[in-house]
Amino acid sequence: MIVKIKYEYVGELTDFLFNLSLKGKKSRHRTRLVNLLLDKHKQIAEEEMAIIKEFAGTDKDGEPKRKENGNLDIKNVKEFKKQQEELFREEFVIEGGDHHGMLKTVKEIIFDYDEEISGRQAVVYDHLYEAFENANEKEGE
Repeated sequence: MIVKIKYEYVGELTDFLFNLSLKGKKSRHRTRLVNLLLDKHKQIAEEEMAIIKEFAGTDKDGEPKRKENGNLDIKNVKEFKKQQEELFREEFVIEGGDHHGMLKTVKEIIFDYDEEISGRQAVVYDHLYEAFENANEKEGE
């Protein structure tokens, strides 16, 4: 099974999954996926910070430069937004192998989820549902 999750949803999916009330195997497998998402979220944040520093420059402490009002001092906002959006459109690909059992369990959790949700949480859930619905199943898995 191959599941693809857009970077823009990684942080919110982590929170969504973390807050599900689960027991036993479902809880363990959810936690494994949450840990993968946390690691990826850290990487995405570091990459976004590199883009910010590229467009804002850095101060003497190595932090992004800021304007007097506290906002980031982005020099070319249009190009910055373009690069940031490109980053967030990238996909985190989770492949079967060692993760196959975990992915099957989380797919079951997501497909059986029957709680009422709305707003951004509904958008995040829909992305996760579609990621599993569109997951490529390899033969023999």
